[in-house]
Amino acid sequence: MKRICSLSVMLLLMSAGASAQQSSLTLTFSATNNTDWVRLDSTRITNRTRNWDTVLVYPDTVLVLNYLVGLPDHEDRDGNFMVFQNYPNPAARETTVVLFIPSKDKVEINVADVNGKVKYRKEFDLPEGFHEFRFLTGSQGIYFFNARWRDYGKCIRIIATGALNLQGSAVEYLGYRPSSGQQPALKHELALTFSLGDELRYTGYSEGKLSGILDAPQENEAYTFQFATNIPCPGTPTVEYEGQVYNTIQVFSQCWLKENLNAGVMIDGTGNMSNDGVIEKYCYNNQPDSCAKHGGLYQWDEMMQYTTDEINRGICPPGWHLPSDEEWKLLEGAADSQYGIGDPVWDNLGWRGEDAGFRLRKEYGWNCPGTDEFGFGSWPTGMREEIGIHNSQWFHSFGSSGYYWSTTQNTGNTSKIYHYLPCIIDGAGQGIWSVPAGMSVRCLK
Repeated sequence: MKRICSLSVMLLLMSAGASAQQSSLTLTFSATNNTDWVRLDSTRITNRTRNWDTVLVYPDTVLVLNYLVGLPDHEDRDGNFMVFQNYPNPAARETTVVLFIPSKDKVEINVADVNGKVKYRKEFDLPEGFHEFRFLTGSQGIYFFNARWRDYGKCIRIIATGALNLQGSAVEYLGYRPSSGQQPALKHELALTFSLGDELRYTGYSEGKLSGILDAPQENEAYTFQFATNIPCPGTPTVEYEGQVYNTIQVFSQCWLKENLNAGVMIDGTGNMSNDGVIEKYCYNNQPDSCAKHGGLYQWDEMMQYTTDEINRGICPPGWHLPSDEEWKLLEGAADSQYGIGDPVWDNLGWRGEDAGFRLRKEYGWNCPGTDEFGFGSWPTGMREEIGIHNSQWFHSFGSSGYYWSTTQNTGNTSKIYHYLPCIIDGAGQGIWSVPAGMSVRCLK
């Protein structure tokens, strides 16, 4: 079991009053392949809100996240004062801690044991930049390394495993380097701070395969990674909705509709959809048979049912929802043979990845090859677009590209994020487009 000290309980209670209380969440992880138990070789937990991650290695499958309640939120007002997680941790006899000081001032450092007894305290007058300290553990046990800059306190939890040091615990100042905009080059994890509502991504590793789950836990949770692919979703092989039966497909920990959504009433491709209480769709080249075979095309607002909530059922069946940008990235990362879940490549706009598209495309119906290795069965449905952009055609790219909306809006403008599988590459694409475009919709359980 891994436990995380996110903030100094002692320092914060002193500064914020007795109303503050420490609480914790326990996250437990397991894995199956269909219904058969499989061993999790490791589990990576990434806090997307606060930009840190940590790894559980088998047989460790439990993570405890500590946090404080009843305190003002200093996270956005601390000038990016940081205490990085020590390395190594656990530590045999000594370990290194790095601090980042946003501007010159006094910094108080104290180290307390698990009983609250202060083992070391000293004040340093430090300039802006990165500062390294060596902590000599003294004896086995758990220590809380607390640093206070101005009115802000940060803490990391250090596990000492070595033999008794008769000289006791001590902290030595090792050196300083000014800030140069190269903070990411530090090879130290950030102190693993956590607050309720943080968005977490879990990546399970088993026998060379990846499976991912997204969540923002509010209470204790038990997560089960699914490593089965190319099978109907266990317990939900089909879904009947709006007079049509859809098959389902399990792609690792995601359960998708196997077919593109085909709900609603067809309207002419030269017109825009309206918020009139009736689901509307385009059919490629205004041919109803295209919708019957490959699903409808929808404007973003119609798909979202005229809301902007990223977590949204939209026009999906009850109990299902529209995929966000991050959920598409989970699919692409799980499918790609070179760039896994959470790889920074998936944050790039444009073409990225090695072969996710090749492995998600159907084996037929495309102008290029595909393997449909996971049963996702993407069709090259093309898109509906404003006239004049592609040779005065409203519809284009059938046979060579499949376009899918996400629920995520592009930061800073009115465009929306979509994902596409083009024949021109074997990877996958991410782009932004204006809402009048008509694209395919897939639903997630």
